Amino acid sequence: MISIEQAKLMAKKLRASLDTRHQPVSHSTALELVAQQLGYKDWNTASALLLQEPGPSTITFDKPIPILRMFDEAKAREFYLTFLGFSVEFEHRFEADLPLYLGIQRNGLQLHLSEHHGDASPGATVFIPMHNIEQLRDELLAKRYGYGRPEIVQQGWGRVLEVYDPFGNRLRFCQD
Repeated sequence: MISIEQAKLMAKKLRASLDTRHQPVSHSTALELVAQQLGYKDWNTASALLLQEPGPSTITFDKPIPILRMFDEAKAREFYLTFLGFSVEFEHRFEADLPLYLGIQRNGLQLHLSEHHGDASPGATVFIPMHNIEQLRDELLAKRYGYGRPEIVQQGWGRVLEVYDPFGNRLRFCQD
């Protein structure tokens, strides 16, 4: 993710580059252009949503990684890898006949699946903000998965595509 400071530097470089081409722009115009290039409506929106550079004593958090309970490795792989299109980041077992702890990811979304008793309770919901929800729906419907054919539901705050894994966990993909 680009920080506010990086975006301001981009605007400064853009302004200097345009000056060499005899196309001067104001600093505020350069900021607006950079904001639009980064996919924001305007600089005010970008500056509110871009990351602040943390100071040395600032507490910061990285994105969380939900842990979901699973009970059957084959069903978990069928659902998460084959149906949803995740790939395996890592697999861990303390010994061959002990529970599996599985890290999976798809395009920036990371989930951990665990057979360990104390790691998570079945029936969790993961809220997943995303882009291109129609494309995900079309991809999932094309797979003709026998245990679910999710559709997009329009809510007052955005569109939702919910899928349920074989263990009672719900993945709520959302686009506003």
